[in-house]
Amino acid sequence: MKYDWVLFDADETLFHFDAFKGMQLMFLRKGVEFTQEDYNQYQEKNKPLWVSYQNGAIDAHELKHIRFYHWAEKLGTTTTELNSAFLAAMGDICTLLPGAKELVSTLAEKAKLGIITNGFTELQSIRLERTGMSGFFEQIIISEQVGAAKPDKKIFNYALKKMNYPIKNKILMVGDTLHSDILGGINFGIDTCWLNRYNAVIQDGIEPTYTVTSLPEIKNILMR
Repeated sequence: MKYDWVLFDADETLFHFDAFKGMQLMFLRKGVEFTQEDYNQYQEKNKPLWVSYQNGAIDAHELKHIRFYHWAEKLGTTTTELNSAFLAAMGDICTLLPGAKELVSTLAEKAKLGIITNGFTELQSIRLERTGMSGFFEQIIISEQVGAAKPDKKIFNYALKKMNYPIKNKILMVGDTLHSDILGGINFGIDTCWLNRYNAVIQDGIEPTYTVTSLPEIKNILMR
């Protein structure tokens, strides 16, 4: 195989991330109905926060606090408690994308595997254990622990050190988001594979090395 290391994004690359379903479950456990309209209002705040986080304008703690501030006030609780409850609910509903386990188990026989995620520490080990994926990954790099998020080179440099400095042309980054996974990989000087499940168009001149519409296609590319 061409690569010694294959690095995966987590959300919507290996794992389904249905935030609306997770929020509904979290609030149901608190006896509160959470509607689509509530979710839309939440996303109006949440989406720009993630852009700011990826750009390094705010840190993980600020993101967690600001996104749940309104609901914490409304329910008389803390943003810390709501974040933990949300991540617990997301762990409980976690499922893999089609072909994820087959791809990872096949590649693990030929290369070392890692995860680089802009997600939060609390959720990662729960999901890996519950989906039977923990044994496949040599490194789990989480932006919250590193203090930098993709596409920042800092998180890739941190990963490279943890991987014991393999040659960059032997590393592949696989992810679903052009502006974090793919741009981050390109800027760091490694090959990239864009998982484009919804036939989105290339933006801002970001050109991945490979583009696929499903995870099994990656196996076909890498194992041929």
